Amino acid sequence: MGTSGSYGGPSPGSSLVPTWVDPILSPPVGPGLPPPDIADPAAIPPAVPVPPPVRPVPQPAPLDNFTAPRTNFTRYARSGGNDRTSLGRAISGYVSGGVGGSRRAVQRMGSSRGTTARLANFLTSVSNQGAREALRSLNLEALAGRPIEEIFLGLADYICPESGTVDEGIARDAFIETVAELASLGMTDLDGLTPAQMQTVFELYAAHAIEARICNDIGSKSIALPADVGAVERIQAQLKDFIRRSVSDAVTQARTDLTTLAPERVNGFVDTIYQAAFDILQTMAEGLAQT
Repeated sequence: MGTSGSYGGPSPGSSLVPTWVDPILSPPVGPGLPPPDIADPAAIPPAVPVPPPVRPVPQPAPLDNFTAPRTNFTRYARSGGNDRTSLGRAISGYVSGGVGGSRRAVQRMGSSRGTTARLANFLTSVSNQGAREALRSLNLEALAGRPIEEIFLGLADYICPESGTVDEGIARDAFIETVAELASLGMTDLDGLTPAQMQTVFELYAAHAIEARICNDIGSKSIALPADVGAVERIQAQLKDFIRRSVSDAVTQARTDLTTLAPERVNGFVDTIYQAAFDILQTMAEGLAQT
């Protein structure tokens, strides 16, 4: 912003007798051999000792791949947003070395990918069926006709369900940030959204999700370092604009109308957009790091 694993009980094939208990071997019985006298200890052959299980050698903990990006991001934050070279190094290092490339960066988006897909499906449904029918399909018809902020906040448990994990918290925070921006962009009526505005909503969420993921990984607490409130706002604005441009370019390159996507294509579309956005973000950041 580790816990030790707990014992999950015996496996289905486990013996009820612990492996460290010496087994009691049955005495030999066969033709011509009298039954052993159990009372006579000499009649019971000595137990064969069972060697202790070989414990696996623990693997060394993985190195923190975010050290360099985190250091550069902190340097950028402490500059009040003036050291854009450090911002470029932080972001390019995060994508290339921190997470291991754009494909792995997409995987790291976790719950945000599902949230993005559900948001895209809802917007497509609104475009094709109207807001009331789209809400009715989710048993939320009571929200029809309400201001768009109220509708989206009412959709939160469907779009981004939360169970307390950090990953799901990131997805939900990004969604709330997106809703907060709608009115400032002149989007007040869900039924009145144009296809271009729906695309903007999609881009806003994807950008907020990437920003939240990066800040959680390498910018936690760093962005609050400057004492000047204006500097904090400048840092946030620069980072947001940087990421938003990469997402917008990725959507433009896809040449796909969000409102016409078939449901079975949405997940693939979302992953394509995120991967392209991280590729563009890395390229832009590398250029900035050279200034």
